[in-house]
Amino acid sequence: MIRLSALAFAAASIIAQYLIWFHAPVEQSMGVVQKIFYTHMPLAWWSTVSFFVNFVASILYLAKRRDAYSRLAGAAAELGVLFSGLALITGMCWARPIWNVWWTWDPRLTTTLVMWFVYAAYLLLRASDVGGQRQDTVLAVLGVVAFLDVPLVFISARYWRSIHPSVLGSQGGGMEPEMWLAVVANLVAMGLLWLALLAFRTRQLGTGAAVTALMRHGSIRN
Repeated sequence: MIRLSALAFAAASIIAQYLIWFHAPVEQSMGVVQKIFYTHMPLAWWSTVSFFVNFVASILYLAKRRDAYSRLAGAAAELGVLFSGLALITGMCWARPIWNVWWTWDPRLTTTLVMWFVYAAYLLLRASDVGGQRQDTVLAVLGVVAFLDVPLVFISARYWRSIHPSVLGSQGGGMEPEMWLAVVANLVAMGLLWLALLAFRTRQLGTGAAVTALMRHGSIRN
């Protein structure tokens, strides 16, 4: 599945880039800078999916105590931090020429930054020895609690005063059909990349756990 997803991503990415630069028109007020949106939005979207997968896998671990769910939660959190971090960076690159600021404490931006810090803390805890044998349980509880910030990010631009555009909730966001085609193509391409990375990282964590178990078993026997 990893190889198939990677190959599909390569093909979809070529199509998506063509649609961005040659099919979608240049936005009238923002100009070519608006094309950052076609990368920014999929990054934000799939980071949210990552945190949802972490949330579900954490619940499943608490219910069934299977290490596979803990590894899936960890891999999803890593991708979520990576994608949301890149979404913040691309958003800043978009904001500077449009709003004349790199950063402002807008509700959407603030809740996203808080979310990033919460899951970064989750990864730091995962990399430490805190909790000992109960670490996976502690992480699963944190994964469930941390997800509370994710809906806040989603609704922040809709219910609070915000300079951040609410594209999906504004009757098409004022975008032309060609623009929406580019958005969908990039969402699909980014999703294929996300799937390949999630499968690869989950398998890698499983292999690492197996090697650690073998080394521990060998040291006990010696």
